[in-house]
Amino acid sequence: MENFTIDCNEILDEADGVNIDFKWSRLDSLTALELYGIIGARESVFVVEQNCPYQETDGMDLHAWHLSAFMDGELAAYARVVDPGIKYSEPSIGRVMTIKKFRGLKVGRRLLEEAIKFTEATFPMSGIKIGAQVYLKRCRGQVLVDTGIGDFR
Repeated sequence: MENFTIDCNEILDEADGVNIDFKWSRLDSLTALELYGIIGARESVFVVEQNCPYQETDGMDLHAWHLSAFMDGELAAYARVVDPGIKYSEPSIGRVMTIKKFRGLKVGRRLLEEAIKFTEATFPMSGIKIGAQVYLKRCRGQVLVDTGIGDFR
């Protein structure tokens, strides 16, 4: 599988004045430096900031699409979409995060919109499972009509 980049000029929100470049990749097409940056960011947000000690490399990355959001060439946010039938019967969006210095710029909202759009197009009629910490439900609720999830999945 190949990487592909979406030109976000079409989804640039003029009110925000923020340009985000999205890049979708399978694990085998990420460079060592890209993967190092993603894992470092995920550990920084989930393990350190959120104090959730768990095995970061959980085997799901092997069966997932990885969405990186860049601002001015710097990783700003990330999410992964695990293939259906691996973790759940439907595809699942998880590891959704925004790097601290990019928070408040609506990067996370646009990342989640992109992840949902991609997942619906790639796995049509499959439904989507979304896993996130409780305090992310407010952001997701602005993208989805009703998340219908508990504290964490």
